[in-house]
Amino acid sequence: MALFGTLINGLCIVIGSVIGLFFSNIPDRYKETVMQGIGLVVIVIGLDMAFASDKIIITLLSLLTGTIIGEYFLIEDKLNQFGEWAAYRFARTKGDSTVVQGFVTASLIFGVGAMSILGALDGGIRGDHGILMTKGIIDGFIGLVLTTTLGFGVIYSVIPVVIYQGTIALFATQIEEWIPEAFLNGLIVEITSVGGIMIVAIGLNLLKIVNIRIANLLPAILTVGLIYYLYSLF
Repeated sequence: MALFGTLINGLCIVIGSVIGLFFSNIPDRYKETVMQGIGLVVIVIGLDMAFASDKIIITLLSLLTGTIIGEYFLIEDKLNQFGEWAAYRFARTKGDSTVVQGFVTASLIFGVGAMSILGALDGGIRGDHGILMTKGIIDGFIGLVLTTTLGFGVIYSVIPVVIYQGTIALFATQIEEWIPEAFLNGLIVEITSVGGIMIVAIGLNLLKIVNIRIANLLPAILTVGLIYYLYSLF
């Protein structure tokens, strides 16, 4: 079953996030320090991913084009509107900005990276779900910690993660007939690099150093495929 690993990964996120809800009443100073620690670790993870590529021009163009698309369609604003609706619908506290922050932050941490892509490809091509099951355990613990500070918005991240990884896994069942292995390996590297920069942005936001509209960067995950293809032609 191509989606087995993805479903296990999603289940781990939900379980970890639900457990985290029971620890949400810890003192604010603990939450602040924990969040700073998470922010620092997230930056390190992002930098490690960002340095995966040695083709900085692809990363730059992908982020530029992706950001233009994101700003044009106001993705960040629409996610904020969704967050306000969700907060009112489920928490009865209209305007809870942590909902969308938790959703976006967790979605990027869980969904962008080599383990997500490679794990989904392994599940689709070889039926090997080991990577995604391992990732699920890691995501579960991260979800627990994030939920204690960012609230129940973290749980919503399971939706894009399952759709994203599930789509890759299903596509991977036929991928060898469409995409050469060499091109696929190179594309994974470039997606990881672009995603790593977004992860760094998350860390900076968590540390409250800047306020980057991360959601408006998301289209870069798609534009990097087109730009890498054009680059490979020359």
